[in-house]
Amino acid sequence: MNVKLIAAATVAVVALSSPAARAEQFINVLTGGTSGVYYPLGVALGKIYSNKIAGAKTQVQATKASVENLNLLEQGRGEIAFTLGDSLKAAWEGDEEAGFKKKLSKLRTIGAIYPNYIQIVATGESGIKTLADLKGKSLSVGAPKSGTELNSRAILKAAGLTYKDLGKVEYLPFAESVDLMKNRQLAATLQSAGLGVASLKDLSNSNEINVVSVPKEIVDKIGPPFVAATIPANTYKGQDKDVPTAAVVNFLVTSSDVSDDLAYQMTKLVYESLPELYSSHAAAHGIKLETAAQGSPVPLHPGAIRYFKEKGIIK
Repeated sequence: MNVKLIAAATVAVVALSSPAARAEQFINVLTGGTSGVYYPLGVALGKIYSNKIAGAKTQVQATKASVENLNLLEQGRGEIAFTLGDSLKAAWEGDEEAGFKKKLSKLRTIGAIYPNYIQIVATGESGIKTLADLKGKSLSVGAPKSGTELNSRAILKAAGLTYKDLGKVEYLPFAESVDLMKNRQLAATLQSAGLGVASLKDLSNSNEINVVSVPKEIVDKIGPPFVAATIPANTYKGQDKDVPTAAVVNFLVTSSDVSDDLAYQMTKLVYESLPELYSSHAAAHGIKLETAAQGSPVPLHPGAIRYFKEKGIIK
């Protein structure tokens, strides 16, 4: 009998220690619309985590981006998310108008990544060349309560405009906005994303476009986290000159519920897998380890702090 019990116990120990029996580490990567920049970067990040974190099972979720992502993190429905810096600030402060019913106290930063550029693009036939020209015209401002939509409000306000001054306001993701423009049902779209966003490339390849300038004095009126930036010439077909605009830094964010060890691994693999991220989207070239620990309105996760201390980025 004793021999049988010992044998049974041995089998149980072996079974529990086998790879299949170990608890899987689930990582849900919260991104944005499939035609934006967050999604392809999120897909690349999901593959990196799946391949390099032992026992990790990843899922990449398309969302309405920043605001939805941050609310999902707070609810424990994601492990890492992309967000704009101004949305992150609003979440930390509990700005209800921005889409946060209360202060999201569980948010913790993994690190700063690339800047989002405010890209206002109009059809050539619309005649829209300046912010003032938007008055009385139709504009898509991004999905409701998205980071892009919050950016739209800020830009228009600084230019002395409100949604009431527009001919029509559409609350649509990037690809849907471009579809309407192709069909002559929409004059312009504001898209907050990394340079070379797929939807605008698609539009410029099939239609004549005007990339609308956001002058530095407008950006200065808004203030941080907005900074003056430039959309380089030839970013999009037919755009033969540099265009001044505004930029806002993006962040990767997690939750205080995520373990220090997992947060450490997720942080390390972002900044040590840059070639893989570069190949997923050109915007990833804006990710710099030197500035990764800077500028977040939310505390860094202890796991991220550990990595940045190892690299000498913070003391």
